[in-house]
Formats: sequence, structure tokens, C-alpha cells
Amino acid sequence: VKGYRFGRSTKERMAYEAISHAGAYAFAHRRDKKGVMRRLWIVKMNAALDPMGLSYSKFIGAMKKQNIEVDRKIMAHLAEFHPETFKRVVAKVK
Repeated sequence: VKGYRFGRSTKERMAYEAISHAGAYAFAHRRDKKGVMRRLWIVKMNAALDPMGLSYSKFIGAMKKQNIEVDRKIMAHLAEFHPETFKRVVAKVK
């Protein structure tokens, strides 16, 4: 099998085993990636909210109360790359 090392590249049984495991891991981790990304967005938002004296949970709760429906991905992007815009959103929510 191209790209594999040692017996996995030459021996049929080992190659089959390596490929089937790789497929199983790829399938599982495609689903895991969604949770990993969500956790990353939460960390980014919490880091940006900390200097403003607001926690992530209070911020999300306030957003829900005011019916502001901007998802975590967009808010994390604003927090990282457009902090002034993020501050305006936080000010509106407070």
C-alpha cells in the first residue's frame, strides 16, 4: 500500500488491517471534529470576554434572552480577527 511503512506496505494482511483501521478512525474523527471545533470556539470567545469582565456562559445566556442568533463560529471569528466589532456586540448584549 503506497504511503505505508514496513510490513503494511508489502504484506496483504497487514495492509488490509491498516487500511480498515484508518477508515474506522477517519469515520469516528469526522464526528469528533465537530465537538473539538465547538470547544475551540468557546475557548476563543471566553478569552476575548475575560478582559471585558464577562464569562462565556453569561454572555451566551444574555444573547439568548435578547434573541440574538449569531452562532459560536461567527462570534469566535469576530473575537479573534475583528475585536472592535466583537466589543460592539458585547456592549449591545450587556
